[in-house]
Amino acid sequence: MRNVMKGRSAGLVLAVAVVLPVTGGPALALPTAPVAPAAPSESPGSGDPGATLLPPLPVRLGEGSPCTGASGRTATGAAWSQAALGLSRAQRISRGGGVTVAVVDTGVASGVPSLSGRVKSAGGAGEDCVGHGTFAAGLIAAAPEKGSGITGIAPQAEILALPGTDDRGVPSVERVAAGIRAAADRGAQVIYVGQALGTGKAELTAAVAHATRRDALVVAPAAPDAVPREERGPQGEPPVGPYWPAAAPGALAVVDFGPGGVRQRNAPPAHEPELSAPGSAMVSVGPEGSGHYIGSGASLAAAGVAGTAALVRAYHPGLTAPEVTRRLLDSAYPSDAPRLDPYAALSLLQDRTPAAAPTPAPARMPPPADPGPRDRALTIAAVGLATVLLLAALAAVVPRGRARKWRPPTAP
Repeated sequence: MRNVMKGRSAGLVLAVAVVLPVTGGPALALPTAPVAPAAPSESPGSGDPGATLLPPLPVRLGEGSPCTGASGRTATGAAWSQAALGLSRAQRISRGGGVTVAVVDTGVASGVPSLSGRVKSAGGAGEDCVGHGTFAAGLIAAAPEKGSGITGIAPQAEILALPGTDDRGVPSVERVAAGIRAAADRGAQVIYVGQALGTGKAELTAAVAHATRRDALVVAPAAPDAVPREERGPQGEPPVGPYWPAAAPGALAVVDFGPGGVRQRNAPPAHEPELSAPGSAMVSVGPEGSGHYIGSGASLAAAGVAGTAALVRAYHPGLTAPEVTRRLLDSAYPSDAPRLDPYAALSLLQDRTPAAAPTPAPARMPPPADPGPRDRALTIAAVGLATVLLLAALAAVVPRGRARKWRPPTAP
């Protein structure tokens, strides 16, 4: 079930009823939602009698709320998204080594075991009070840990954390734009943005253009994960976009789908997504410890696309950022919003050299006929005609029918 808690004390939380084999303490109850619940989304292993709920990942924290702590639950099985994306096949080809993925979000905690030694930060993004940035970084690059089947898409990629929000998880145009620019300047090949902003067209379009000039691919959600009450319309309706930086030229706009192949009910509308990826009932790490949280939203689908872009850039280092985007889209499974296919993106054969348009030959008059062959033909024809006439004359001289027997003349 997707639940949204609104208010200054509780903050904003997304939770999904999903069952995984887990270890740890007692199950945590999900918050009560003021909206109609969606049908539960179950993942592989849901029939395990010992399965229970993972704690929900917060999107924002209310003022005065404590930072997100360590989860007491560890998912021992693999997440449904790993099988849906065919990660076992894709990771036999590439694991993202040598590629840096920037995470412009709430920060990334560097002490998480599955990300240990692969996180750098700037601008104070080495801490993550909310946990969203760390969760996204885990979806992108978490290495498998003993006792858990959860893994990121590119488990050998490096993470560069940059702030896109304040310590409560509230984003701003200025922070996101600065994070994109700084990530590109620091050499990130892929830039993940965890926010969908309804304003900031000029600033964020310019920031994405800056990243593109430095050959960095910006991946962003085409819809927010949740919409606070104060940002809704008079009847409680959510905005319909466009959202930035996803709508900026050069950025790759991503929307989510769940285990059933569709988005969750009550999910905010997406604006012109180019690609879809698993984003509901996602399992990843929290900002402390080795336990796991669960969350949903287009931002988590965008993390999966960013991880896949890291796989492609590691395996095909000669591709430019626009060429990586083209490969992800060309290899996607056909759907309303084409569905991400990491294995196909890695193995797709593409002709990078566009075929040149054929140059029409200049119009030319036919060359004059050679008189030699014509004279020879006339001579042959004349000889043939003479032969035919001769044969005809002989036929006229020779009498038809049976020849008479010759007798000598008789004496007188």
